[in-house]
Amino acid sequence: MNPLLYEWTTPFGTPPFHLIKTIHFKPAVEEAIKSASEEIKQITDNIEPPDFENTIAALDETGEILGRITSILFNLNSAETNKNLQKVAQEVSPLITRFSNDITLNGKLFERIKSVFDAMETSGLSIEQKMLTERRFRSFILGGAALKEEDRKRFRQISEELATLSLKFEENVLEETNSFELHITCRDDLAGLPESLIEMSSSEAEKRKKPGWVFTLHFPSYVPFMEYSEKRDLREKMFRAYSSRAFKSNEYNNCGNALKIANLRLELARMLGFTNFAEMILGDRMADTREKVEKFLNELYLASKPAAFRDFNKVRQFAENYQHEGSLQRYDWAYYSEKLKKKLYDIDDEILKQYLSLEKVETAVLNLATSLYGIRFIVNNTIPVYHPEVKTFEVYDGDGTFLAILYIDYHPRAGKNGGAWMTSYREQKNVNGIDVRPLISVVANFTRRSETRPSLLSFSELTTFLHEFGHSLHGMLTKCTYESLSGTNVARDFVELPSQFMENFAYEKEWLDSWAVHYLTGEKIPVEIIHKIKEASTFNEGYSCLRQLSFGFLDMAWHTITNPLDTNISDFESEILAKTELFPPVEGLNMSVSFGHIFGGGYAAGYYGYKWAEVLDADAFSYFTETGIFNSETASSFRKNILEKGGTDKPLDLYVRFRGKEPSIDALLRRSGLK
Repeated sequence: MNPLLYEWTTPFGTPPFHLIKTIHFKPAVEEAIKSASEEIKQITDNIEPPDFENTIAALDETGEILGRITSILFNLNSAETNKNLQKVAQEVSPLITRFSNDITLNGKLFERIKSVFDAMETSGLSIEQKMLTERRFRSFILGGAALKEEDRKRFRQISEELATLSLKFEENVLEETNSFELHITCRDDLAGLPESLIEMSSSEAEKRKKPGWVFTLHFPSYVPFMEYSEKRDLREKMFRAYSSRAFKSNEYNNCGNALKIANLRLELARMLGFTNFAEMILGDRMADTREKVEKFLNELYLASKPAAFRDFNKVRQFAENYQHEGSLQRYDWAYYSEKLKKKLYDIDDEILKQYLSLEKVETAVLNLATSLYGIRFIVNNTIPVYHPEVKTFEVYDGDGTFLAILYIDYHPRAGKNGGAWMTSYREQKNVNGIDVRPLISVVANFTRRSETRPSLLSFSELTTFLHEFGHSLHGMLTKCTYESLSGTNVARDFVELPSQFMENFAYEKEWLDSWAVHYLTGEKIPVEIIHKIKEASTFNEGYSCLRQLSFGFLDMAWHTITNPLDTNISDFESEILAKTELFPPVEGLNMSVSFGHIFGGGYAAGYYGYKWAEVLDADAFSYFTETGIFNSETASSFRKNILEKGGTDKPLDLYVRFRGKEPSIDALLRRSGLK
């Protein structure tokens, strides 16, 4: 019996991870595709005239079993993968893409959708129904529905190849991340490193049955090493290893994959009548044209460039006074920045970590949601999980209504991609008056506990937790009718608003003062440290903004090409990044080949969205600071108009309903110290 194909009797209908094996996925996907194909046939064979319910809504309800199977497969492939699972994902991905193409290239189905779309303004549809109809019609156009028959075969080939290439791209980055280790056997080489990192690296060495200490490219190891190691040669070694992932002369090189993906995306866009891929993608975004995106990026670039040079020169001058010789390299930046920050504000991650134990942070973040929105979290250890480290919570509204199941997976493992993300195993929807509640997951790579210390988070890990938890709130609080519009199914440059909004609380005394205590003494975080956190919040912000913009420029460059690229990938990247580069070039490094957000994830032609959402979140939080950061009316408005609404209306309209006016860039410039 294949557990993926039967109704689950687990608590709240959660995935039965304890029963699911790798061999179950492919046959389950094949069976689910057959079932979903029959559901599509019922829509196209319907003799009734097409209307919203029998076509658009019916289509939104198809493929439920396939959706739940693939959500498990691809979430596991990111959070707890292995060679066998990767192989299955590679085999299944073309099947899913082929089925998706079967839907969007179904002429009879498209005719019905177009009929509903054409009559949309006169058929009495609600705003939510219009949004779903528009989105469905656009997805069919982008899925090749209007293509001539002779072009459809090539469209299918491209779609399937892109799906496989994106998976391979991410696999290569993960392999390269896991394959490197810095093995140290001489204690002198640990100079400058905090005791917590030394202890963690000793445990890693023991795990690998090696003497001494082992450092890896996973963030809890890599970031503090770059910040504190006094050994410049070792910092350079770590930096080169991290920045050359998937750029070496081996089987995991992503140069060819990146070029193929970019060129195939261009071919796909041209086939559909667009000049480039970005033009195709941006049509349903808040910034809906290439010109708007580039204007936005350049506006921020002009605002941040002087501040970036100021930040750079301050750190460079500090390094020179610190007896640094020669030019300042990128592998020197974190080290001297951290030392300058300590000098200016008498604060660094090692000081802050003492007050940021994961146990306290988790409670504080969950309680923050309770304070803002009245929701409650109850641990449930009977819910099956894919790894023993995963924690599960039942989530309830203030009136006792069940809202969601929340999974949280905190720590790095060999089978887990780097970074942090929120995802779901089931989206919210309303079926025949029954509110089907979501299953939401937060995955991270936070510092583990050691033999002598609990898991102590860096300040960056704290803001990351808040960020991903903000996404989870978007997924858990949603109240929509149709799955395709619920939760985080919103415009890509709007989806980061709830997540980045939550990060603001990390700098607020009123929140930190309520929970942050020293992990050993229980002493409350001193008020002067909280003030220093706020003061230091604009430290190197000009540099950070320019760095983030460089990723946005690079993303847009890859996706605004109008002719296929057949060039040296380093030359292409260097030319694009030249105007944002502050350091001397280093041979053998490349950003693009490990840029998973745009080549493996869903941010192609959308990476600018992080900065775009910063404008929104800064403006939104300024409203909270005006009315009180825990003001119930303001929080209720944010919940009602943003978090609950998903993609049921235009993002700007939702925002204006919450804020009372359109967002302004001024709040971001003020918060960042750029104005």
